[in-house]
Amino acid sequence: MSEDRDPPLPLSGIRVVDFTHVLAGPACGYMLGLLGAEVIKVESPRGDAMRWRGGTDKAAAAEGRSTAWSTQAAGKRSVVLDLETPFGRDAMDRLLATADVLVENHLPQTLRTLGLTNLTDRFPRLIHCAMTGYGRGGEMENAPAYDVNIQAACGLMTMTGTAESGPLRTGAPVMDYGTALAAGFGVVSALLQRERTGRGAFLDVSMFDTAMVLMASAVTDMSATGHVPQPRGNAANSRSPSSGTFPCRSGLLSLGVNEEAQFEALARTVDRAVWLSDPRFTDRAARANHAEALEAELLDALSVEDASTWEHRLRKAGVAAAELRGLDDAVASPHAAARGLFHPLPSGASVPTLPFQIAGHGFAPAHPPRDLGADTDSLLHELGLSARAQGPDGSPD
Repeated sequence: MSEDRDPPLPLSGIRVVDFTHVLAGPACGYMLGLLGAEVIKVESPRGDAMRWRGGTDKAAAAEGRSTAWSTQAAGKRSVVLDLETPFGRDAMDRLLATADVLVENHLPQTLRTLGLTNLTDRFPRLIHCAMTGYGRGGEMENAPAYDVNIQAACGLMTMTGTAESGPLRTGAPVMDYGTALAAGFGVVSALLQRERTGRGAFLDVSMFDTAMVLMASAVTDMSATGHVPQPRGNAANSRSPSSGTFPCRSGLLSLGVNEEAQFEALARTVDRAVWLSDPRFTDRAARANHAEALEAELLDALSVEDASTWEHRLRKAGVAAAELRGLDDAVASPHAAARGLFHPLPSGASVPTLPFQIAGHGFAPAHPPRDLGADTDSLLHELGLSARAQGPDGSPD
């Protein structure tokens, strides 16, 4: 394939040491690998705990290949080092001396115990990306946290659900993966800065901070008005009465109708052009004052067709509309296939890659997930160490 059609990946030639566990940290390493970095996953002799938990495939989890682990394990070399031993620490130091980036998501007190402190002083070109629940500084820096804890702590759960349901977390670990994307953005930015300065940097990535950025418009509105957001169910954030999720003859339809041109297109498409001359609905302020009446009429208009039919007609008319789908239908949709987002693994699972393309090119991991420690011997040889000095369980032989 010609160079124009198969350009070098953006992070080709970059070595990343992935000393992470659970979801957010491994996902960041996986994403950097998709961009072309060489990613070396360093695990303890016990391995990343996610190998044996997470997901509904119990047989895979029993073999150390849980679906939660497999989601962000492809494309990485797997190395076992026992950092509680002198040999393991020496090997880790030698490895970091060859690395461009260290990604880890351990508490600061854990890093001190393992001797992994002042790394950018010891390795001046290293970019040390530290991912924690609450970031460095303050009384929370050593507080353990998972996605569900951050959703509770940041206020997101109090905005999700309804008054009747009470607070709800999102159905997927969005804070984990949002933090992984934030960390990847930070790593790439630091690499660019290093090109200009010649020095690495310490990146302090906080799940809590990431949550606040993901809720930026709500934070800004509250700070400006003093209004604390309340749960609004499926109503749209725009508070437009013609935006939200509505039942149809069958299925549910999500509408985003916020501008005058969009409302006009909606009215004509659902055969309610009379709304355009009805003084209750002629502009945004009037519609807000008569929101209940408009919602009743909209429900009546949508009741004559299925959500899938309305989705097609309204999109064609320029209205933002989407039928409510399950994850199974969304993943199997023609649009998802056209985007080429999913990569098949030998296990039969498909894993997402990156939510963007560069010059029309998508991304795929270099190889499937590796068994625990599959690359330990080869890496130790590269570092000038004898594999025989470390037993198969990572301890001194």
